[in-house]
Formats: sequence, C-alpha cells, structure tokens
Amino acid sequence: MKHKALALLSGGLDSTLAIKLMLDLGFDVTAVNFTSPFCLCNRSTDGTCSHVASQVAKELGVEIKIVYVGEEYLDVVKNPKFGYGKNMNPCLDCRIFIFKKAKKFMEEIGASFIITGEVLGQRPMSQRRDAMNLIDRESGLKGYIVRPLSAKLLEPTIPETEGIIDREKLLKISGRSRKPQMKLVEDFHIQNFACPAGGCLLTDMIFAGRMRDLLKYSDSPSLVDINLLKTGRHFRISSQCKVVVGRNHSENERIEELAGPEDYLFHAEHYKGPLALCRGTFDEETASLVAGITAKYSKAPEGERVEVSFRRNNDDESGKIEVKGISDEQLTKLRI
Repeated sequence: MKHKALALLSGGLDSTLAIKLMLDLGFDVTAVNFTSPFCLCNRSTDGTCSHVASQVAKELGVEIKIVYVGEEYLDVVKNPKFGYGKNMNPCLDCRIFIFKKAKKFMEEIGASFIITGEVLGQRPMSQRRDAMNLIDRESGLKGYIVRPLSAKLLEPTIPETEGIIDREKLLKISGRSRKPQMKLVEDFHIQNFACPAGGCLLTDMIFAGRMRDLLKYSDSPSLVDINLLKTGRHFRISSQCKVVVGRNHSENERIEELAGPEDYLFHAEHYKGPLALCRGTFDEETASLVAGITAKYSKAPEGERVEVSFRRNNDDESGKIEVKGISDEQLTKLRI
C-alpha cells in the first residue's frame, strides 16, 4: 500500500520538484495551496496563486485543495509573535500558521507526513536551520515535515527513521543558487514549470509602507482595505483621512468597486484623468485638498484651474470645486 503524503504546493519551482521527487519514489501525494490577500503572482493568465498551483498540480497528476486564508491571517500580520522581516513580512509566524492549517488537513486525509519545497539557506528568515526547527516545533509537526530537496542536510524525520522514506534517495540542496534545481528540471524531463518563486506583497517596500500606515490608523482593517492597498497612488491627508488615486482606467474601475458607502469619489470634469477616492473624515478643507490632488493628475495644463466633481458613494450628495492642482512638494509630503 502506498503511503499518503500532503504537499504544500505554491506553484513555484521548488515545491513542484519536491512533489515530483516524492511521486517518483512511489508516494501517493495530495497537494494543498494556501492563498492570502498578500499573494503576488504574475505568472498566470488570471494572476492568482491558486491558478498557478492548480496548473502545476494538473501537470503532475495530483489532487489539490485550494485554501484561502483571509481575516484570520490578518491577525498574524498585525501581531506576529516572532516579528517581521525586512518589511512587513511575518515569515516565521506565517509558516507556523500555514503548517497548523496543513496539519489538520493531513489528519483529515490520513496522510503520514507533509512535504515542502523548502531549501536550507535559500530564504534568510524562514529557511535557516534554527528557523525550520522553530517552525516545526511551534506548528506541532516536529518530525513530520519532510523537505526532500535538503533532507540529507537536516535531521532525519520520523518517516525516514521508520523506513517509510529511503533517506538515501532524498537530496542535499542548499543556498540561493538555482543551478541544482534547473538540473533536476532536466533530469525529471519537466517541460513546463512556473517561475522559481512567487512572492508576498508584505516583502515589497512600497506595499509594506502602506500596510504600516493602515495598521497605524485603523484598529480593525478589513480585506477591502487590504485590497485597496494594491491599487493606485496613496496619500495620507490626516490621521482620519486617506486618498487613493487611480493611475489608469482599470485602476479607476477597481477603486470604484472597492469604494465603501461613506467614501467620496472625485474626478475632473473637463479633462481626462483619474478617479480619486477619499476615505475618512470629510469636510470643506479636505474636499479642496483632494480636488487639488485630482486636478494635479488630470490632463489639465499646469497651473490651470480645474472643475472637479465629487459625490458620496452611498447617496446623491455631490458637489463641484474649482481648484488648481497641488504642487509636487505637497504631493511628496502626503504620499504613502
């Protein structure tokens, strides 16, 4: 009887290779893909992590379960026990969170262990030896996480010591070079594979800055707030008010989709330009400033007065303001 294994499949090269190796060793593999509001995938036609992972699973011939972690994952981001990386990435807490979720699914399907594509020393925060040991222990999976690409460099896992896995058939890849993985692509005759790595928006400096700003001024940010961070130019008007300005037609549409009932939407009347969203405390001074930002990004000639219309998203309250676009210096001070 084949032993069943649960694989964490991001859709990236390493997790693809780890699954392929275990399949070739005769294991029955089921994959799970965890996706969050912070996934950064540019490798698929629809731009989603789940699409990439599903395509890889199909090519490998394994079943896959897609699990979206939303609101509960925000708590991890807001209050990481083990802190952040260079930006807002709580890598250790993220891995622990994911492995705890995977542990439950592993038990549900009767799998004996979990497979990951992690490579020792590849990522500075979560793929150090001490970090891996910490993650294994905190997730309650010590001894049951198999990292086939680096296994010979790590302590034997329970499936190895019990003879379920032949340790000699596992690998000893380490470091950030991708040459060993590319050699495996040739050895396994893999024709189509995703890019070497996906990504997390929390590691991006600009997005991380917006995320810090959101957490600083909002006690309970929603998934809508998070999705809005991914779109447009962002400006902090005051502790109670921020503005998001679209950079193109698709962003204008996205901003309108994400607008809440109390948000105000601005646009220049006679010049092509962006849609601007104002969220938070709204008064005459705020309206004038947001109109100035909107005018600045319109196609109006520099210094010309522009008629800017605004409306509240949940009712018919509306108005018009004639303003000049604000200065570059003002924009710089307000930009998040």
